[in-house]
Amino acid sequence: AKYMQFDKIKKKEKSSDKRIINQLQVDLNLKEKPRHIECFDNSNFQGTNAVAACVVFKNGKPYKKDYRHFNIKTVVGVDDFKSMEEVVYRRYKRLLEEKKDLPQLIIIDGGKGQLSSAAKSLEELGLLGTIDIIGIAKKLEEIFFFGDSIPLYLDKRSESLKIIQRLRNEAHRFGIKHHRNKRSKNTFRTSLDKIEGIGEKTIQKLLSHFGSVEKIREAKREEIENLISKSKAFILIEFLNK
Repeated sequence: AKYMQFDKIKKKEKSSDKRIINQLQVDLNLKEKPRHIECFDNSNFQGTNAVAACVVFKNGKPYKKDYRHFNIKTVVGVDDFKSMEEVVYRRYKRLLEEKKDLPQLIIIDGGKGQLSSAAKSLEELGLLGTIDIIGIAKKLEEIFFFGDSIPLYLDKRSESLKIIQRLRNEAHRFGIKHHRNKRSKNTFRTSLDKIEGIGEKTIQKLLSHFGSVEKIREAKREEIENLISKSKAFILIEFLNK
């Protein structure tokens, strides 16, 4: 009976996912059914620790093993457009080189500027026109299409808008998590780099175990000593206390 109930639920979910994918194709006037969707989001803090995230949904569900983080390499300061251009290019250049499946739909978190930047990278890779791409602007939840200045407004209750929002929110969550980790590690590393007698391997061990300056300040001396050594723990605690 439990198996039959589980099977019934799975069939219902599968039917619902199929319906949503079909509706999304109709609402966005897509060339293909968007069974494979990827969404990009940028994160930075006052122009530092710039990162981006790409999340993947397949058949209407998160496909977490294909999620990817990106550290921005070629952009200095705050430039969401250039950052988006970089990560989209890197993502699909790699997929092409590795001969992996490409999505039917790309969603960009942002308006016309971010969308144009992403489209520029697709054009360089010869993919513009073969993959549908849209942007979603947060305030009014406007859907932008490349080459069209007039946005689409989907019904707030529509399943199509809800799955687009879900992808956008998931990309934001995934990107923010990576951004915070990077910020925390960079802050911690900068502090530790100033301590004589604390080397790179010790820094890595401390970063892996504690993750932030606050947590090491709150840690017991015995825990730090067990992790590194009494002498290094003494140097570290003295430095942090100052």
